[in-house]
Amino acid sequence: MHRARAHADVFRAIADPTRRALLDRLRAGGRPVGELASEFRTSRPAISKHLRVLRQARLVRERREGRLRRYELTPGPLAEAYGWIEGYRAFWAVNLQSLKRHLEGGGDR
Repeated sequence: MHRARAHADVFRAIADPTRRALLDRLRAGGRPVGELASEFRTSRPAISKHLRVLRQARLVRERREGRLRRYELTPGPLAEAYGWIEGYRAFWAVNLQSLKRHLEGGGDR
């Protein structure tokens, strides 16, 4: 998958608060879909759709255990997105320092 497309999928996936909540719950370990769905006011089919988006973005993986579907967090794509964001954080830190110096009188007036 193209790198920009992979980032877009991750950002689209984590843009939704329900999907972020699902990821938060999976940090403690894998859980069956029924258990995850029981913690939300949303219907089980809606939770399944959210999990499908997370799976397509490679943020979770599905493992079958008999009749149960168990979901587990796969943090690799989040780490890649974090690395991309971190580059911009460094960019803004430098530029905000420059702006601060300018506003405090260090720049041309």
